[in-house]
Amino acid sequence: MPQTEEFLIDVDGLIKKYGSFTAVNGVSFQVRKGEVFGLLGPNGAGKTTTIEMMEGLRKPDGGAARIAGYDTMRELRRVKEVIGVQLQSTSLFDLLKVREIVEMYASFYPKSVPVDPLLADMTLQEKAGDRVKNLSGGQKQRLAIAIALVNDPQVLFLDEPTTGLDPQARRTLWDIILRLKERGKTIVLSTHYMDEAHVLCDRICLIDKGRVVALDTPANLVRSLQSENAIEFRLPHIEAASQQVKAQLKQTLGQLEGVKQVDLTRDTLVLYTDHLQLSLTGLIREAEKHGWKLSDLLTRTATLEDVFIHMTGRSLREG
Repeated sequence: MPQTEEFLIDVDGLIKKYGSFTAVNGVSFQVRKGEVFGLLGPNGAGKTTTIEMMEGLRKPDGGAARIAGYDTMRELRRVKEVIGVQLQSTSLFDLLKVREIVEMYASFYPKSVPVDPLLADMTLQEKAGDRVKNLSGGQKQRLAIAIALVNDPQVLFLDEPTTGLDPQARRTLWDIILRLKERGKTIVLSTHYMDEAHVLCDRICLIDKGRVVALDTPANLVRSLQSENAIEFRLPHIEAASQQVKAQLKQTLGQLEGVKQVDLTRDTLVLYTDHLQLSLTGLIREAEKHGWKLSDLLTRTATLEDVFIHMTGRSLREG
Protein backbone atom coordinates (compact mmCIF):
# COMPACT_ATOMS: atom_id res chain seq x y z
CA MET A 1 0.00 0.00 0.00
CA PRO A 2 1.28 3.54 -0.68
CA GLN A 3 2.65 5.66 2.13
CA THR A 4 0.21 8.24 3.52
CA GLU A 5 1.84 9.21 6.82
CA GLU A 6 4.59 11.66 7.69
CA PHE A 7 7.25 8.94 7.78
CA LEU A 8 8.45 7.68 4.41
CA ILE A 9 10.70 4.99 5.94
CA ASP A 10 9.91 2.72 8.88
CA VAL A 11 12.66 0.43 10.17
CA ASP A 12 11.52 -1.91 12.93
CA GLY A 13 13.96 -4.11 14.85
CA LEU A 14 16.26 -5.14 11.99
CA ILE A 15 18.64 -7.99 12.85
CA LYS A 16 21.40 -9.53 10.73
CA LYS A 17 23.66 -12.35 11.88
CA TYR A 18 26.67 -14.02 10.30
CA GLY A 19 27.19 -17.22 12.22
CA SER A 20 27.73 -16.28 15.85
CA PHE A 21 28.40 -12.61 14.96
CA THR A 22 25.47 -10.18 15.10
CA ALA A 23 26.20 -7.31 12.67
CA VAL A 24 22.88 -5.51 13.22
CA ASN A 25 21.10 -6.00 16.51
CA GLY A 26 17.54 -4.66 16.65
CA VAL A 27 17.93 -1.37 14.78
CA SER A 28 14.77 0.76 14.67
CA PHE A 29 14.07 4.28 13.38
CA GLN A 30 11.75 6.26 11.14
CA VAL A 31 12.63 8.79 8.44
CA ARG A 32 10.41 11.74 7.56
CA LYS A 33 9.60 12.70 4.02
CA GLY A 34 12.06 15.30 2.70
CA GLU A 35 14.73 14.99 5.40
CA VAL A 36 18.38 14.02 5.20
CA PHE A 37 18.74 11.20 7.72
CA GLY A 38 22.26 10.24 8.77
CA LEU A 39 23.57 6.88 9.92
CA LEU A 40 26.76 7.83 11.74
CA GLY A 41 29.26 5.43 13.24
CA PRO A 42 32.74 3.93 12.89
CA ASN A 43 33.66 1.43 10.19
CA GLY A 44 32.11 -1.92 11.03
CA ALA A 45 29.28 -0.43 13.09
CA GLY A 46 26.58 -2.00 10.89
CA LYS A 47 25.63 1.03 8.78
CA THR A 48 26.04 -0.60 5.35
CA THR A 49 24.33 -3.84 6.42
CA THR A 50 21.37 -1.81 7.74
CA ILE A 51 21.12 0.13 4.48
CA GLU A 52 21.34 -3.05 2.37
CA MET A 53 18.44 -4.57 4.32
CA MET A 54 16.43 -1.36 3.77
CA GLU A 55 17.17 -1.54 0.04
CA GLY A 56 16.16 -5.19 -0.18
CA LEU A 57 19.68 -6.26 -1.14
CA ARG A 58 20.15 -8.32 2.02
CA LYS A 59 17.55 -10.42 3.82
CA PRO A 60 17.18 -9.63 7.54
CA ASP A 61 17.21 -12.39 10.15
CA GLY A 62 14.65 -10.44 12.13
CA GLY A 63 12.60 -7.27 12.00
CA ALA A 64 11.25 -5.47 8.95
CA ALA A 65 11.61 -2.31 6.88
CA ARG A 66 9.04 -0.41 4.85
CA ILE A 67 9.85 2.22 2.21
CA ALA A 68 6.97 4.48 1.09
CA GLY A 69 4.62 1.91 2.59
CA TYR A 70 6.11 -1.09 0.77
CA ASP A 71 7.68 -4.01 2.63
CA THR A 72 11.28 -4.51 1.46
CA MET A 73 10.93 -8.30 1.48
CA ARG A 74 7.39 -8.93 0.23
CA GLU A 75 7.09 -5.97 -2.16
CA LEU A 76 10.63 -5.59 -3.43
CA ARG A 77 9.59 -4.72 -6.99
CA ARG A 78 7.59 -1.76 -5.67
CA VAL A 79 10.46 -0.72 -3.42
CA LYS A 80 12.85 -0.65 -6.37
CA GLU A 81 10.53 1.77 -8.16
CA VAL A 82 10.70 4.36 -5.37
CA ILE A 83 14.38 4.19 -4.33
CA GLY A 84 17.71 5.16 -5.84
CA VAL A 85 20.91 3.58 -4.58
CA GLN A 86 24.53 4.75 -4.57
CA LEU A 87 26.55 1.85 -3.19
CA GLN A 88 29.72 2.22 -1.12
CA SER A 89 31.62 0.85 -4.13
CA THR A 90 29.98 1.15 -7.54
CA SER A 91 31.42 -0.83 -10.45
CA LEU A 92 31.00 1.07 -13.71
CA PHE A 93 31.81 0.08 -17.28
CA ASP A 94 35.11 1.85 -17.87
CA LEU A 95 34.91 1.96 -21.66
CA LEU A 96 31.41 3.42 -21.87
CA LYS A 97 30.93 7.17 -22.10
CA VAL A 98 29.20 9.05 -19.28
CA ARG A 99 26.02 9.79 -21.25
CA GLU A 100 25.90 6.22 -22.58
CA ILE A 101 26.02 4.65 -19.12
CA VAL A 102 23.29 6.94 -17.73
CA GLU A 103 21.11 6.21 -20.78
CA MET A 104 21.68 2.50 -20.27
CA TYR A 105 20.49 2.63 -16.66
CA ALA A 106 17.55 4.83 -17.67
CA SER A 107 16.44 2.09 -20.08
CA PHE A 108 15.98 -0.29 -17.13
CA TYR A 109 12.99 1.72 -15.84
CA PRO A 110 9.53 2.33 -17.34
CA LYS A 111 9.96 6.03 -16.47
CA SER A 112 13.16 8.07 -16.22
CA VAL A 113 14.30 11.69 -16.09
CA PRO A 114 15.99 13.45 -19.04
CA VAL A 115 19.70 12.59 -19.11
CA ASP A 116 21.28 15.95 -19.98
CA PRO A 117 19.64 18.00 -17.18
CA LEU A 118 20.57 15.20 -14.76
CA LEU A 119 24.22 15.38 -15.82
CA ALA A 120 24.10 19.16 -15.44
CA ASP A 121 22.76 18.78 -11.89
CA MET A 122 25.74 16.54 -11.11
CA THR A 123 28.14 19.03 -12.78
CA LEU A 124 29.03 16.36 -15.34
CA GLN A 125 27.72 18.02 -18.50
CA GLU A 126 31.26 18.73 -19.75
CA LYS A 127 32.16 15.07 -19.19
CA ALA A 128 29.15 13.61 -21.00
CA GLY A 129 31.28 12.40 -23.94
CA ASP A 130 34.21 11.15 -21.84
CA ARG A 131 34.83 7.51 -21.03
CA VAL A 132 34.24 6.47 -17.42
CA LYS A 133 37.86 5.33 -17.02
CA ASN A 134 39.03 8.94 -17.48
CA LEU A 135 36.93 10.37 -14.64
CA SER A 136 38.34 11.44 -11.27
CA GLY A 137 37.16 9.84 -8.03
CA GLY A 138 34.78 12.70 -7.32
CA GLN A 139 33.36 12.60 -10.86
CA LYS A 140 32.75 8.84 -10.57
CA GLN A 141 30.88 9.38 -7.31
CA ARG A 142 28.72 12.08 -8.92
CA LEU A 143 28.07 9.71 -11.83
CA ALA A 144 27.00 7.00 -9.36
CA ILE A 145 24.53 9.47 -7.80
CA ALA A 146 23.25 10.43 -11.28
CA ILE A 147 22.56 6.75 -11.96
CA ALA A 148 20.76 6.48 -8.61
CA LEU A 149 18.53 9.45 -9.56
CA VAL A 150 17.70 8.34 -13.11
CA ASN A 151 14.31 6.89 -12.09
CA ASP A 152 13.38 10.04 -10.09
CA PRO A 153 13.19 8.12 -6.78
CA GLN A 154 11.37 9.28 -3.65
CA VAL A 155 14.21 7.98 -1.46
CA LEU A 156 17.93 8.21 -2.24
CA PHE A 157 20.41 5.99 -0.38
CA LEU A 158 23.99 7.28 -0.21
CA ASP A 159 26.45 4.88 1.42
CA GLU A 160 29.71 6.61 2.43
CA PRO A 161 29.54 8.84 -0.70
CA THR A 162 32.61 10.96 0.08
CA THR A 163 35.05 8.33 1.37
CA GLY A 164 38.43 8.71 -0.33
CA LEU A 165 37.61 12.05 -1.94
CA ASP A 166 39.72 15.20 -1.63
CA PRO A 167 38.23 18.16 0.32
CA GLN A 168 37.07 20.02 -2.79
CA ALA A 169 35.32 16.95 -4.22
CA ARG A 170 33.65 16.35 -0.84
CA ARG A 171 32.32 19.92 -0.77
CA THR A 172 30.97 19.57 -4.30
CA LEU A 173 29.05 16.46 -3.26
CA TRP A 174 27.75 18.22 -0.15
CA ASP A 175 26.33 21.00 -2.35
CA ILE A 176 24.63 18.43 -4.58
CA ILE A 177 23.08 16.64 -1.59
CA LEU A 178 21.75 19.92 -0.17
CA ARG A 179 20.24 20.84 -3.56
CA LEU A 180 18.51 17.45 -3.71
CA LYS A 181 17.07 18.06 -0.27
CA GLU A 182 15.74 21.45 -1.41
CA ARG A 183 13.88 19.61 -4.17
CA GLY A 184 12.13 17.41 -1.62
CA LYS A 185 14.18 14.23 -1.93
CA THR A 186 14.36 12.01 1.15
CA ILE A 187 17.99 11.00 1.65
CA VAL A 188 19.50 8.30 3.85
CA LEU A 189 23.21 9.01 4.23
CA SER A 190 25.74 6.77 5.95
CA THR A 191 29.06 8.28 6.96
CA HIS A 192 31.81 8.17 9.57
CA TYR A 193 32.67 11.86 9.05
CA MET A 194 31.16 13.88 11.89
CA ASP A 195 31.52 17.22 10.04
CA GLU A 196 29.66 15.80 7.06
CA ALA A 197 26.80 14.55 9.24
CA HIS A 198 26.60 17.87 11.09
CA VAL A 199 26.40 19.93 7.89
CA LEU A 200 24.04 17.72 5.87
CA CYS A 201 21.71 15.86 8.23
CA ASP A 202 18.42 16.98 9.77
CA ARG A 203 18.63 14.06 12.20
CA ILE A 204 21.38 11.60 13.02
CA CYS A 205 21.19 8.00 14.18
CA LEU A 206 24.39 7.07 16.01
CA ILE A 207 25.16 3.37 15.52
CA ASP A 208 27.80 1.32 17.34
CA LYS A 209 28.30 -2.44 17.29
CA GLY A 210 25.01 -2.98 15.47
CA ARG A 211 22.87 -0.98 17.89
CA VAL A 212 21.33 2.50 17.93
CA VAL A 213 22.97 4.47 20.73
CA ALA A 214 21.30 7.84 20.06
CA LEU A 215 18.94 9.52 17.59
CA ASP A 216 18.29 13.26 17.40
CA THR A 217 19.18 16.44 15.57
CA PRO A 218 22.91 17.30 15.47
CA ALA A 219 22.35 20.29 17.75
CA ASN A 220 20.39 18.28 20.32
CA LEU A 221 22.97 15.51 20.35
CA VAL A 222 25.75 17.98 21.12
CA ARG A 223 23.52 19.74 23.65
CA SER A 224 23.06 16.41 25.45
CA LEU A 225 26.64 16.79 26.67
CA GLN A 226 25.33 19.74 28.74
CA SER A 227 28.42 21.76 27.84
CA GLU A 228 29.40 23.83 24.83
CA ASN A 229 33.17 23.78 25.40
CA ALA A 230 35.75 21.06 25.75
CA ILE A 231 39.30 20.97 27.10
CA GLU A 232 41.25 18.09 25.58
CA PHE A 233 44.70 16.86 26.63
CA ARG A 234 46.81 13.76 26.99
CA LEU A 235 48.37 12.21 30.09
CA PRO A 236 50.73 9.60 28.57
CA HIS A 237 51.18 7.71 31.86
CA ILE A 238 47.48 7.19 32.52
CA GLU A 239 46.76 4.50 29.91
CA ALA A 240 48.76 1.91 31.87
CA ALA A 241 47.31 2.95 35.24
CA SER A 242 44.87 0.84 37.27
CA GLN A 243 41.11 1.34 37.06
CA GLN A 244 41.18 2.73 40.59
CA VAL A 245 43.73 5.39 39.64
CA LYS A 246 41.73 6.30 36.53
CA ALA A 247 38.54 6.60 38.57
CA GLN A 248 40.28 8.83 41.12
CA LEU A 249 41.67 11.02 38.33
CA LYS A 250 38.23 11.47 36.76
CA GLN A 251 36.75 12.29 40.16
CA THR A 252 39.46 14.91 40.82
CA LEU A 253 38.99 16.55 37.41
CA GLY A 254 35.22 16.43 37.75
CA GLN A 255 35.47 18.62 40.84
CA LEU A 256 37.18 21.46 38.94
CA GLU A 257 35.08 24.61 38.73
CA GLY A 258 32.76 24.60 35.71
CA VAL A 259 33.44 20.99 34.68
CA LYS A 260 30.22 19.05 33.96
CA GLN A 261 31.63 15.78 32.58
CA VAL A 262 34.97 14.00 32.21
CA ASP A 263 35.70 11.40 29.55
CA LEU A 264 38.84 9.25 29.38
CA THR A 265 39.75 7.27 26.25
CA ARG A 266 43.15 5.55 26.39
CA ASP A 267 45.48 8.39 27.42
CA THR A 268 43.25 11.25 26.25
CA LEU A 269 41.01 13.20 28.61
CA VAL A 270 38.22 15.59 27.68
CA LEU A 271 36.68 17.98 30.19
CA TYR A 272 33.28 19.43 29.22
CA THR A 273 32.70 22.85 30.74
CA ASP A 274 30.48 25.91 30.60
CA HIS A 275 33.25 28.07 32.13
CA LEU A 276 36.27 27.51 29.93
CA GLN A 277 38.68 29.95 31.60
CA LEU A 278 37.89 28.84 35.16
CA SER A 279 38.17 25.15 34.29
CA LEU A 280 41.41 25.66 32.36
CA THR A 281 42.96 27.63 35.21
CA GLY A 282 41.91 24.92 37.67
CA LEU A 283 43.37 22.20 35.44
CA ILE A 284 46.77 23.93 35.23
CA ARG A 285 46.79 24.41 38.99
CA GLU A 286 45.91 20.74 39.58
CA ALA A 287 48.58 19.58 37.11
CA GLU A 288 51.24 21.59 38.92
CA LYS A 289 50.08 20.20 42.27
CA HIS A 290 50.29 16.55 41.15
CA GLY A 291 53.20 16.88 38.73
CA TRP A 292 51.13 15.85 35.72
CA LYS A 293 52.78 16.34 32.33
CA LEU A 294 49.96 17.56 30.11
CA SER A 295 50.52 17.21 26.35
CA ASP A 296 48.55 18.18 23.23
CA LEU A 297 46.41 20.57 25.29
CA LEU A 298 43.69 22.33 23.31
CA THR A 299 40.31 23.98 23.82
CA ARG A 300 37.41 23.68 21.37
CA THR A 301 33.66 23.52 21.02
CA ALA A 302 31.94 20.19 21.65
CA THR A 303 31.21 18.02 18.58
CA LEU A 304 29.35 14.89 17.50
CA GLU A 305 32.61 13.02 18.02
CA ASP A 306 32.39 13.94 21.71
CA VAL A 307 28.82 12.65 21.87
CA PHE A 308 29.88 9.33 20.37
CA ILE A 309 32.88 8.96 22.69
CA HIS A 310 30.75 9.81 25.71
CA MET A 311 28.16 7.19 24.80
CA THR A 312 30.45 4.37 23.64
CA GLY A 313 33.86 5.02 25.16
CA ARG A 314 35.57 5.02 21.77
CA SER A 315 36.18 7.28 18.82
CA LEU A 316 34.26 7.39 15.54
CA ARG A 317 37.63 6.92 13.86
CA GLU A 318 38.27 3.62 15.62
CA GLY A 319 37.41 0.50 13.62
